[in-house]
Amino acid sequence: MLTQDELKTLVGQAALQYVVPGEIVGVGTGSTVNKFIDALASMKDQIKGAVSSSVASTERLLALGIEVFDANAVGELSVYIDGADEIDGRGYMIKGGGAALTREKIVAAQSRRFICIADESKLVQTLGKFPLPVEVIPMATQRLVRQFAALGGTAKVRMQGGEPLLTDNDQHILDVTGLQISDPLAFESEVNQWPGVVTVGVFAHQRAQVCLLGTASGVKTLNF
Repeated sequence: MLTQDELKTLVGQAALQYVVPGEIVGVGTGSTVNKFIDALASMKDQIKGAVSSSVASTERLLALGIEVFDANAVGELSVYIDGADEIDGRGYMIKGGGAALTREKIVAAQSRRFICIADESKLVQTLGKFPLPVEVIPMATQRLVRQFAALGGTAKVRMQGGEPLLTDNDQHILDVTGLQISDPLAFESEVNQWPGVVTVGVFAHQRAQVCLLGTASGVKTLNF
């Protein structure tokens, strides 16, 4: 049996087939994406560089000699490659376990195709078992906690070292448990309208077109 880490390596390498030579690739954030970044170094001379969704990914890309462009300095990207905390059978995802959801959604929206790379533990029937990350403006926190409670969810501020975690955008994260998100498009649209929400970690409007799923029998390709 392959370990979860070995599955992540497999899908990270498999994602190279979706990278368009001569172009700039959108790069996500997280432990699975780190495997993709390491694999991408093998073809760094064939691409112009990357647009990155987090400070951590930018640092890893630069350390491997891959040029990183500001999102505003480039046009549409051919492909965005990122992981997911959960993905369902339609390509809808929950993302933000690594606190980079806002920038991830920005780069995803800038890209023609979203290729999700994940191990099979991330595939679910209905989104919501994984705590839903929501990036919020701090002054709205308690009101948003109450709004999620009205939907049946329990929202808690993500902490780090005894203090609220700060995102790359200097905002806070609420992690919401107790939700079953049966209509991800409607849910994302609703929560994004709540004052004080920067980004909700449901990726339905920016869903994946392809998921490369690491399984015990190898990489399985799901097309949505």
